[in-house]
Amino acid sequence: MDQLEKCSANYVPLSPITFLKRAASAYPDRTSIVYGRTRFSWMQTYERCCRLASSIRSLDISKNYVVSVLAPNVPAMYEMHFAVPMAGAVLNPINTRLDASTITIHLRHSEAKLFFVDWEFIKVARDAINLLVASGEPTSVSPLVVVIDDIDNPTGARLGELEYEDLIRRGDPNAEPHHITDEWDPITLNYTSGTTSVPKGVVYSHRGAYLNTLALLLQWGVGTEPVYLWSLPMFHCNGWTFTWGMAAQGGVNVCIRKTSAADIYSAIIAHGVTHMCCVPAVFDMLIEGSRMHLGPLLSQVHVLTGGAPPPANLLEHVENMGFKVSHAYGMTEATGAALICEWQAHWDLLPADERARLKARQGVSMLSLADVDVKKLNSTDSVLQDGNTMGEIVLRGSNIMKVYFKNPEATAKAFEGGWFSTGDAGVIHPDGYIEI
Repeated sequence: MDQLEKCSANYVPLSPITFLKRAASAYPDRTSIVYGRTRFSWMQTYERCCRLASSIRSLDISKNYVVSVLAPNVPAMYEMHFAVPMAGAVLNPINTRLDASTITIHLRHSEAKLFFVDWEFIKVARDAINLLVASGEPTSVSPLVVVIDDIDNPTGARLGELEYEDLIRRGDPNAEPHHITDEWDPITLNYTSGTTSVPKGVVYSHRGAYLNTLALLLQWGVGTEPVYLWSLPMFHCNGWTFTWGMAAQGGVNVCIRKTSAADIYSAIIAHGVTHMCCVPAVFDMLIEGSRMHLGPLLSQVHVLTGGAPPPANLLEHVENMGFKVSHAYGMTEATGAALICEWQAHWDLLPADERARLKARQGVSMLSLADVDVKKLNSTDSVLQDGNTMGEIVLRGSNIMKVYFKNPEATAKAFEGGWFSTGDAGVIHPDGYIEI
């Protein structure tokens, strides 16, 4: 077969930001975001992101500059997952639970040029910037600050001279987004939990984010027009990539400021939520909240959870309430989910306790991974698939991070031997499913 050369028609760099333009074209009038009294369509979201990207570039933000954001699950946080890379910059979502000193470490290490701050977090952001300036270190340059005011009830709160909605109003909706020429370019910078004075900044590529988004949508069985509740923080591995995934499927993003039982149940009832993600601790919240909620849910809600496996009796209780739970395993360095407990149809015939036991396992690899294994400690040999012999879980594939930002030593160590070392212990069951 004759070898064909790559050209602009058959080689387009992979990037999840392409999902947004498609959503605006395919579902222009379909609701994209719901937040309190605020409603946007996919065409409106696309235009707002184009405007914001235009305004960001007008602030002398160049390619690969870091743009940090400290905000809960509000429309602005969602829009910046597209607008910032559309400007050619790299999005750095900051954990809203961090204190000022830790936020300072992130701002200094990332050398953020622009800092979006939700009105609720102005005080901690101000304290962080003051600490940054007071340190007097060469990299401690104060970023330009933009305040995200309450879109439904403006507070007039100010930290800097710029305000989020002002940037959108003055931006050009017809401005061409940054043209991505290399799919390995960085799209986001996410810091690992428990960051110390030597932080680990995990860099995602456009390629990795794109592939992991599609893999997770497919393996979780998310169809078109989902109604997705943002009970998982968007700062957490970019919402496990569902920030981009909802655009890919033309879904509705139901944003809630706080993850509480009342807000979750209210959103489910009001908007017909079909999907949500959460850590297992939220299950206790759902059970407690069900005492105030009248009866089982009118329609099933699919829940993807990760972290420590929920106990079998807890899973059974939650599923009896109308939540269908899927279990995954991931980490920041794996662009969120790396393994998912892919369900087998014949398991539906098993007793409830056995189904819950199977569902508690972390499962098989994401489609975006090339391979996953459990290696014997200090060895290149795989453990026996007996469900008892423990080793370290290792990963290899397109959804693994690009690098640790400004940390070549840690990057080289993590990728030693051609695998990414997770540091997590696990076993492989006879059917190939992995369990931590």
